[in-house]
Amino acid sequence: MANVVVVGSQWGDEGKGKIVDWLSERADLVVRFQGGHNAGHTLVVDGKVYKLSLLPSGVVRPGKLSIIGNGVVFDPHAFVTELEKLRVQGVVVTPERLKIAENTALILSLHGELDRMREAKAAKGTKIGTTGRGIGPAYEDRVGRRAIRVMDLADVDTLPAKIERLLAHHNPLRRGLGEAELDPQDVLNELTSVADQILPYMDRVWKVLDQHRRAGKRILFEGAQGTLLDIDHGTYPFVTSSNTVAGQASAGSGVGPGAIDYVLGITKAYTTRVGEGPFPTEQDNEVGEFLGTRGHEFGTVTGRKRRCGWFDAVLVRQAVAVNGIKGIALTKLDVLDGMDEIKVCTGYRLDGEEIDYLPASQGAQARVEPIYETLEGWKGTTAGARSWNELPAQAVKYVRHIEELIGAPVALLSTSPERDDTILVTDPFQD
Repeated sequence: MANVVVVGSQWGDEGKGKIVDWLSERADLVVRFQGGHNAGHTLVVDGKVYKLSLLPSGVVRPGKLSIIGNGVVFDPHAFVTELEKLRVQGVVVTPERLKIAENTALILSLHGELDRMREAKAAKGTKIGTTGRGIGPAYEDRVGRRAIRVMDLADVDTLPAKIERLLAHHNPLRRGLGEAELDPQDVLNELTSVADQILPYMDRVWKVLDQHRRAGKRILFEGAQGTLLDIDHGTYPFVTSSNTVAGQASAGSGVGPGAIDYVLGITKAYTTRVGEGPFPTEQDNEVGEFLGTRGHEFGTVTGRKRRCGWFDAVLVRQAVAVNGIKGIALTKLDVLDGMDEIKVCTGYRLDGEEIDYLPASQGAQARVEPIYETLEGWKGTTAGARSWNELPAQAVKYVRHIEELIGAPVALLSTSPERDDTILVTDPFQD
């Protein structure tokens, strides 16, 4: 039985929540391996809508073990708030159903404050488009070896020294930004106020995963954001602060790369992006408005309007290579229903030369011009289709052409937010 990694193949917001929920029915464990509570997943289960930011999508399914891996940066207060929201909706998440890696770095209120202060004071044209949730500063502290981790909450006597080390970095930053310094006691109070609500969920996640893997359990690794937001492989510096590619599933959870059998790339039938940064196929016109309105393109976490454009086969082909994607789950095909013609980007033109990749240089990324191919649209509907026979012929041609352009087959085709409106071609767990 295969273990599956799910990643976004574009700039995130590809519809991973529904696909992960759909796959989680076949999985025994669902693992978050990077990111923080800046990434939103919307699940629609039996007509009920769940909006998750930090918790793995498997928590809404009884009998599944959910795990927050060490590659995540963890906001304890956001965690408690999200648990309460789910409780109100009838989902009780117990320590038996959810484990948090003991070596997971914490996001504190000072991280969110620093994030927002930096963005507010950034010069025009240099804003990243951060959600202001403290993700970047928390990862900085982790790499700088001054982070406070989940396990530290169990050893209160060591916290004052660790807080002093942390503030030796943060207070000079705050002074430089014209802000008041932080009192160590306030930080300590923030940590101790929430410790008792977090510690019951703490565990040695690497060991839990090893035991389940050896027992033949199916593990689903759930990524946040998308490949083009990867700190190394994305449109730097307009990226997130972690590795979002499939390889991070191993490092961010504590399993060896040999435990990963199938990589599924979630891919939207057009392209969207939230925040700043290059977007070669963006349509800042009536086409973009149509896609945004029809596709309800607003961020799950922030409510920010997403920028919309045509499908970019160059970017997805690159994501297929970087992640080792075996198959894609194509989502939101129904948004294209009724369009007379549909364009697909098949290459770029950079300074007069045709290229088949997105260059790493920020300047070059801003200069690339898309080369489009125009395809015939379809008048019928794909919404709610559950078999290929229910799709209009031109819609099938569009899907097949995308497969050719990106060099990967469609394993699943999603035709609405409802989990059952899914056409299964290849079950990743049976690969």
